[in-house]
Amino acid sequence: MNAILMGYFRLARPANLPTAAADILAGVAIAGVLTFGQNNPFDSLISLDIFYLILSSIFLYAGGVILNDVFDFKVDMLERPERPIPSGTVSLKSAMIYGAAILLGGIVLAFLVGKLSGIVAVALASAILIYDSRAKKNDFFGPLNMGICRGLNLILGMTVLGDLGFWWLAIIPIVYIFAITLISRGEVHGDNKNHIVLAGILYATVIFAVLTISYFYTDSILTTLFFVILFGVMVFRPLAQAHNENSPKNIKKAVMAGVISLIVLDASIAVTFSVWWYGLIILALLPISMGLSKLFSVT
Repeated sequence: MNAILMGYFRLARPANLPTAAADILAGVAIAGVLTFGQNNPFDSLISLDIFYLILSSIFLYAGGVILNDVFDFKVDMLERPERPIPSGTVSLKSAMIYGAAILLGGIVLAFLVGKLSGIVAVALASAILIYDSRAKKNDFFGPLNMGICRGLNLILGMTVLGDLGFWWLAIIPIVYIFAITLISRGEVHGDNKNHIVLAGILYATVIFAVLTISYFYTDSILTTLFFVILFGVMVFRPLAQAHNENSPKNIKKAVMAGVISLIVLDASIAVTFSVWWYGLIILALLPISMGLSKLFSVT
């Protein structure tokens, strides 16, 4: 593949994009598309809205990480000179236009679904820009802001039917992404055992929350339990390894596992509000993300 084209792909972090789609699919399930008899998820109009929301989410995510590299240009010159912008593969101006155009495209796609979806997309884009430009520099507000971005992405999926009755479930990805962002703070230099311990506690809190919600909202908690166990294995094994051997390499693996495992977390939430096979559809995004992670950096 052409080096410049590959540089543009790398900026968008392709391995992470299926996780954005998973958020939307989980939000769609929470909205009740698969549980209310009058709503057929395979209805042409609903299917088109879901498709637009997935594309919107992917565009917003891609635009956000591209612009993140734009804002990080000077830091990456020292710490990550192999990235597309500092290496000269993609110019700073081109990356800026590229990221802004994709971010704007994500907002437009959301408005095609409806006003509520568009408003949530604008809020999400604003949160993304705040994180990229300022919040990420703060040890507390950076992880919190990143979590809010994921929470808004889940809410974006809920807007498919225009009802946000379960908006508070966005707290789960907020806490989870807060934990991952904490871990990533030691990705370059290592020495972040305290952050890893706190992240482990937050992971456990997320698991407890999902199981509690499942207990109250589904008759088949065993289905949720299956996905939750898979999620726990995927996130805690690399986390323990990063704690035992607190090297940048292991920390990066823990971060990568955390990001990709968001797909499993979304599946765990989705089956609580839908059916088991819908969780498997979301889970099918996992091998796609894992395969892409072998070709493109997750962080």
